[in-house]
Amino acid sequence: MTRVYLDHNATTPLRPEARAAVVEALDVVGNASAVHREGRQARRIVEEARAAVARLVGADARCVTFTSGGSEAAATVLSPGFVGRGEARGPFTRLIVSAIEHSCVLAGGRFAPEALHVCPVDGAGRIDVKSLAALLAEDRGPALVAVMAANNETGVIQPLAEVAALCRAHGAGLVVDAVQAAGKMPLDMASLDCDALFLSGHKIGAPQGVGAIVTASDSVAFPALVRGGGQEGRRRAGTENLSGIAGFGAAAAAVSAAMADEMQRLAALRDWLEGAIVTISGASRVIGLPAERLANTSLTVHPGFEGETLVIALDLAGIAVSTGSACSSGKIAPSHVLAAMGVEGNEARSALRVSLGWTTTRDDVERFLAAYAAHAKTIAARAA
Repeated sequence: MTRVYLDHNATTPLRPEARAAVVEALDVVGNASAVHREGRQARRIVEEARAAVARLVGADARCVTFTSGGSEAAATVLSPGFVGRGEARGPFTRLIVSAIEHSCVLAGGRFAPEALHVCPVDGAGRIDVKSLAALLAEDRGPALVAVMAANNETGVIQPLAEVAALCRAHGAGLVVDAVQAAGKMPLDMASLDCDALFLSGHKIGAPQGVGAIVTASDSVAFPALVRGGGQEGRRRAGTENLSGIAGFGAAAAAVSAAMADEMQRLAALRDWLEGAIVTISGASRVIGLPAERLANTSLTVHPGFEGETLVIALDLAGIAVSTGSACSSGKIAPSHVLAAMGVEGNEARSALRVSLGWTTTRDDVERFLAAYAAHAKTIAARAA
């Protein structure tokens, strides 16, 4: 039986447009830094992809720097030497992040551990803007703030307009982790009012191993993490990953064109799935309500279940889901996101994340629900 893949937030399957672009790029011999014809052909592929990625987030192509992925991008821009717009020029003496950030942001980039400050979130998983305001008002020197656009586990969309306004009022820099949000909600650099954001290609159907930093203008700068040659405007050394970048550009163009209709389709599937889960197991509940969420993401908790056991049972039934972030797989401790939201103990350990995507069909959701119902019946029989 064909397997059902419902773990798109971990990585989404390669889009056909991206696959075609990768294959075409693999036949290109030149190095994009070379001036001969072959080099110019490679350069054209890189620059066309750069323009497509820029369009995805409403940015200038000159402001896109390709990286190996989101983690490298975070480690690069989260630096005391980051230079933002206006008064957010640095050098920054501290980094403020929310408690539900991805591990690559919680690692603090190039800031010393003592310079990292964590801002709490509310019960729905949104950053507490009052606590952020208090942190920014502290007399500890200039601050760089890093907040994700939408959480990878809950799908909860963060109040970025309020965060940006606070940062501007206090002369703080703002970096947005848009890895999970890209292609799933409209993103526009001007509207976000951030200094920079970063992306990861494999979350939108590009190959794994390619990402990007996007700045609000070419005056925004950061010290290079990977140093050596003059590639990427001397912002990131190393020969460009031509095939990966080509696939990233093609995937960006594809998701941009289909986003509005796709999000409406996936929201309907998600709402149906969540309603059915609660009907099957009355004690189950959806995490992240009543906050606005990404249309494709559902995190539920199931008292009486073990999340890992449920994932294994579904895997054996041919369904791929997760308990949360792929970066946390294999860890016994409950999700730090749920802990920050006040979800504790056995309830947190019963979490199940279902994330839909461009390959998801109604039949996929039906098969998931059938397998989930069978497991719930087994658990109920054991408890009887």
